[in-house]
Amino acid sequence: QVQLVESGGGSVQTGGSLRLSCAAYGYFYTTYSMGWFRQAPGKEREGVAFIDSSGATSYKDSIKGRFTISQDNTKNTLYLQMNSLKSEDTATYYCAADPLRARLFEGGAKYWGQGTQVTVSS
Repeated sequence: QVQLVESGGGSVQTGGSLRLSCAAYGYFYTTYSMGWFRQAPGKEREGVAFIDSSGATSYKDSIKGRFTISQDNTKNTLYLQMNSLKSEDTATYYCAADPLRARLFEGGAKYWGQGTQVTVSS
């Protein structure tokens, strides 16, 4: 069993920055692909950023150049650095992990965190 625990959410003003962290516990393997999803009120959950076991990253178009996903395999921790935040980035952010990259990308990850709230206001 794998547990994912997110932290780092909060309230910031437009243009501000936050760094989300996701610590993995249990039978977690660095071969897993990981990603960040978000869900705003009344909207479907969407994939934001992904990183696979080779370190290759991919991003949702609307956050390219503003968000950076990274991981520290020595700490089994995933990060999402969010800069130049906009009001439309307001959402609950979830960390996810899966042995299968495709399943993660499709939103059907085996493991999910509990979510952390990010609120961006002007």
